[in-house]
Amino acid sequence: MFSRAYKAAVALPPIFWVAAFLLTPYLLLFCNSFWSVQDGQVIVHNWGLQNYKQLASVPVYVQVLLRSMKIAGGVTLLALLLGYPLAYYVAFYAKHKQLLYQLVIIPLWVSYLVRAYAWKTILGSDGVLNTLLQYLHITHEPVGALLYSPFAVVLTLTHIYTPFTFLPIYAALEHIPKNLVEASQDLGASRVKTFWRVIVPLSIPGVLAGATFAFVLSLGDFLAPLLLGGPSGIMISNVVVTLFGAAYDWPLGAAISVCMMLIVLALLFLTERLEKKWSFS
Repeated sequence: MFSRAYKAAVALPPIFWVAAFLLTPYLLLFCNSFWSVQDGQVIVHNWGLQNYKQLASVPVYVQVLLRSMKIAGGVTLLALLLGYPLAYYVAFYAKHKQLLYQLVIIPLWVSYLVRAYAWKTILGSDGVLNTLLQYLHITHEPVGALLYSPFAVVLTLTHIYTPFTFLPIYAALEHIPKNLVEASQDLGASRVKTFWRVIVPLSIPGVLAGATFAFVLSLGDFLAPLLLGGPSGIMISNVVVTLFGAAYDWPLGAAISVCMMLIVLALLFLTERLEKKWSFS
């Protein structure tokens, strides 16, 4: 129906764009991870695994990576605990679905930086939360652990990424055939039994997608740890930024980035396999 010239004209621009601005940077990043820095100023193209050996031998990199995965796991768990009940209520019981749906996604229209600074204002020594705790005589002085800690990072990232878990879970719940729920109830199953035996299994693909969004985005986040994490809340992305910036050790930063990319790809592959296994369509 369409000529080969027309198909080529349509396909070439996006292919060029992906190759130039996605695959080429990834290739350069991969090559950089095998190079080294000489005299702290010059990147030498001597191929080797010295950067990966340094990652495995220096404990601080492994510790920061494990801390980042722990924080991302905590954010994922809290986002699911908040997002699933909300999505379930909106999908099955809410009278004004569109209004509630809009209220959930409205925070996505606000700048990430504004939301991060808002939590810094809330959790600070003179912030809203400390002022409230002292007003209620629960504490007699500001609680310093609220800000510049992993707790602050987890709280902020949970607020930012909960809508990303809500959306796929809500979509999965909305696509559950209502006749299956009605058939379960007609056969004598209670609401609780219907929920656990029908709704939860059919919504697992949405849960997996939401959990993947929350974990991957949290693992790669560097702004919230920078603003709210303090020394104990630094994540692996902050280390990468430092290596590419002040430390001028691009090869080591590239090696960490490649390791993170492999972790994310492995997670996406596992999620895809699980989604296919649990999909009912």
